[in-house]
Amino acid sequence: MKLKHSIIAAAFSIFAATSLASSGMEGQPAPDFALKSSTGQNLRLSEYRGDVVMINFWATWCGPCRQEMPLLDELYARYQRVGFNLLGVNIDDDSRRAMQMIDELGVSFPVLFDARKEVSELYEVEAMPVTVLVDREGTVRYVHHGYKPGYENAYLDQIRSLLRE
Repeated sequence: MKLKHSIIAAAFSIFAATSLASSGMEGQPAPDFALKSSTGQNLRLSEYRGDVVMINFWATWCGPCRQEMPLLDELYARYQRVGFNLLGVNIDDDSRRAMQMIDELGVSFPVLFDARKEVSELYEVEAMPVTVLVDREGTVRYVHHGYKPGYENAYLDQIRSLLRE
């Protein structure tokens, strides 16, 4: 019985590790893009060069996205003044649903709309959410697939580390 539990525990820890696993994009230049934002203006990733940038791909139908967004907003509010920016990239076909969710959750970070999924394809997004951390030089440093409670602690450690560089 103990062996069975340790096998299950080992399998769970492997799964947890792979869900925070790296991507082939790590260490590569972050693909530049421009998308219309929730304020109506176009925002371009390269305009944030010199800052640490988190790009969070999400959708309104994604339960983990809904759970994660307020936590990401807290990170944004806490570190924006010291060179951290967060760009939420919504992939819904209809931006009105996304706007409704943004209002509902009280999200303050910029939200961009990728209805044609072009930017999602550039970043090899296959499931929701995907969170990408880009350093001050524009290099992808961390890629996280999915979200489970506690991932925000890894985000916090990585953001602090990148801000110190």
